Amino acid sequence: MTEQYVLDLQEADGTQAAVVGGKGAHLGGLSRIEGIRVPDGFCVTTDAFRRIMAEAPSIDDRLDQLSRLDPDDREAIRTLSAQIRRTIEGIAVPADVATAITGALARHGEQAAYAVRSSATAEDLPTASFAGQQDTYLNVMGPAAILQHVSRCWASLFTERAVTYRQRGGIDHRTVQMAVVVQQMAFSQAAGILFTADPVTGNRKVATVDAGFGLGEALVSGLVNPDVFKVRDGEVVAKAIAAKQRAIHALPAGGTREVAIDAQQQEQPALTDAQAVRLVQLGRRIEAHFGRPQDIEWCLVDDDFQIVQSRPITTLFPIPETGDEENHVYVSVGHQQMMTDAMKPLGLSMWQQTAMVAMHEAGGRLFVDVTGRLASPASRAGLLDLVGRGDPLVKDALETVLDRDDFVPPVPDAGPGGPPSGGASAPAEPDPAIVTELIERSQASIAALERDIRTKTGPALFDFLIEAFGEHKRVLGDPLTMQAIMAGMEATWWLNDKLQEWLGEKNAADTLTLSAPDNITSEMGLALLDVADVIRPHPEVVAFLEGVEDEGFLDELAKLAGGAEARDAIEAYLDRYGMRCVAEIDISRPRWRERPTSLVPVILDNVRNFEPGVAARRFEQGRQKAREKEQEVLSRLRDLPDGDRKADDTKRMIDQVRAFVGYREYPKYDIVSRYFVYKQALMAEAERLAQAGVLDAKEDIFYLTFQELHDVVRSQRVDHRLIQQRMEAFRSYQALTPPRVLTSDGEAVTGAYRRDDAPAGALIGLPVSAGTIEGRARVILDMADADLEAGDILVTTFTDPSWSPLFVAVAGLVTEVGGLMTHGAVIAREYGLPAVVGVDRATRLIRDGQRIRVHGTDGYIELLS
Repeated sequence: MTEQYVLDLQEADGTQAAVVGGKGAHLGGLSRIEGIRVPDGFCVTTDAFRRIMAEAPSIDDRLDQLSRLDPDDREAIRTLSAQIRRTIEGIAVPADVATAITGALARHGEQAAYAVRSSATAEDLPTASFAGQQDTYLNVMGPAAILQHVSRCWASLFTERAVTYRQRGGIDHRTVQMAVVVQQMAFSQAAGILFTADPVTGNRKVATVDAGFGLGEALVSGLVNPDVFKVRDGEVVAKAIAAKQRAIHALPAGGTREVAIDAQQQEQPALTDAQAVRLVQLGRRIEAHFGRPQDIEWCLVDDDFQIVQSRPITTLFPIPETGDEENHVYVSVGHQQMMTDAMKPLGLSMWQQTAMVAMHEAGGRLFVDVTGRLASPASRAGLLDLVGRGDPLVKDALETVLDRDDFVPPVPDAGPGGPPSGGASAPAEPDPAIVTELIERSQASIAALERDIRTKTGPALFDFLIEAFGEHKRVLGDPLTMQAIMAGMEATWWLNDKLQEWLGEKNAADTLTLSAPDNITSEMGLALLDVADVIRPHPEVVAFLEGVEDEGFLDELAKLAGGAEARDAIEAYLDRYGMRCVAEIDISRPRWRERPTSLVPVILDNVRNFEPGVAARRFEQGRQKAREKEQEVLSRLRDLPDGDRKADDTKRMIDQVRAFVGYREYPKYDIVSRYFVYKQALMAEAERLAQAGVLDAKEDIFYLTFQELHDVVRSQRVDHRLIQQRMEAFRSYQALTPPRVLTSDGEAVTGAYRRDDAPAGALIGLPVSAGTIEGRARVILDMADADLEAGDILVTTFTDPSWSPLFVAVAGLVTEVGGLMTHGAVIAREYGLPAVVGVDRATRLIRDGQRIRVHGTDGYIELLS
């Protein structure tokens, strides 16, 4: 195959990124769109780059060295990347490559001024923009200068920032090639950037135009603050005109310089409103061509817009696909389930198959469409009340959307609202015996599932699972289950509302619910303390566990003194709780039973930090505190007017909350227990597919939906390209932060706490477990990295039930996600830990090791050091 060293821009298109790089491919695509003007030019292809790299064999060794460096070792990266750049710039451009470039210049105008711009094969991709990673040179004149700047662009593939970006993204340096775009200069009066979606809110209907005088470099390099225009539906809806003191202009003999802008002109807008609207119309045409929102660099030359770059905006959260043009409002499922990480396709589809309501996928997360409930005034009040008690930020975000009168048009009432918010008298209490009955029913149903699934394989397994999902929903949807959960929640709300009204006490229920019975999640944390008690007396076992890396360590354990007992204790724990893990709603995540090493650091922390018998003592102390609180509250109530009635109602509610609040955690345990049974059957199927050569690896099934996996099992064929695309998409979703509320316009609505009762500089959140604690913050994003000491305060993104073994070792809790009745809050109250949840960006604003004070009663955190 003959090398092709240059290709005209008009010949390039989106399919040729491997030849002309991301920028070249986009520019080629742009030049084909009707009505879009792109400055004329050509690309120096990746064939030319490979030719140059072959001229310097020493680069290969250096690339090997580079790939072995830690992305944080900046000094070593700086030194090695500078050596590679010098080597590339020192290579004379081979004669045939130089001839191809000078020939292209002769065709396009040898005396013209050009912009010479890097175009790497791994930039401007849908999942990674690499914006600003490589170099651009403006106003370059004459063949010699252009050849020199092409060399510099090749070398810029190895700038320190480009190398670090690739290493952090896990991209192999050898897989990235560099093409170079050589394009006629656009001598602009104004230039800037157009985002066809609002880059801050994500709203796809609002375009943002940044504009400054002169060449666009002044804006891109941060030299000036731009004018900002917001355009919606063909009109400027907001603008901010900046004082633009500097601009970059082209020099007649080549190159550029910075100039001061005349004082009278500084405050003048760089564009008229009409020009901004016209530019956005061009942007919408470009967006339609590429099929997604774009970040576009533009120049204004004699009242005519020229487009010099367009790339996808990679930071926007995707929108659920509905196939209609109606307005929709979505609430995040992850914020309610305490798991906001991206999920793999099998995890998403399994949750959709077994959920009680329809769920929509976007960005690797699930959302519930609440538009219908918001549109009806009666159901709206109930929905807002329910979400407000759980997470005030979701309620505020929904109210923000409702305040835009036209987004959710009201419809006539269609049925009753949500739960009552606690009237004057106590709600009727159900029989506490239903908790025992519900737990027994759940255990019997799971035992039947385990028994019946054993014989099922191939397509018959999938037919069986579809029936099992029906039983799964029937158990969860049992009216008694909802009655038991609501009984605990309503009693909690009633106690908090009434005791604040009658006694002026905030969150009194927090103490009254300490050590409530039947809480499977808090029992799980205490049970791991008992495991530590078995291990603590055996130094050989402790030493062995400190070095454990292999998942088969339980078999090895039995060979040590005291090891058999230790193994039996861990095995018994795994029999009861081994189906749990961090982010357990995603079936693809490894369970403790599959990866028991993940429990070892927590067991060792418990061995180190606690005395024997602490689990039983803690539970008893909690029960004692709750009993004393009950006596104190009832005696104070009896001294009030109408005190006997108030005390009697309160006593009934305390009995109700203690009987039912622990059960709140059981349905999740039921779901996760079933999930592990489903997973084991599906993994056995995946093993068979991998052995038959249908799959490359059994874990590939995680990138298929349940239905797609069913089809693969039936046909014994798989689309490997689809799996690859899904892996790449999942990687890109991991970098996104899901919003609590998302609209069909793509707007991420965060919500705010409307409060002014916290000191200046405090971080505001939701108070979920009373008390105040001061201590060292441990910012922990992965439970396996926990290294806790007594008195530490756990700060993390979210906690699901799998984190509860850590709760026994900490003195307080702060999370970014959560509500009054989510798992972290329930367990914090159980253990009497002051806790504040729903603290926006807590893991970034609080430093690991910093001293903080958590105000669990009032819902804020003070940063002390």
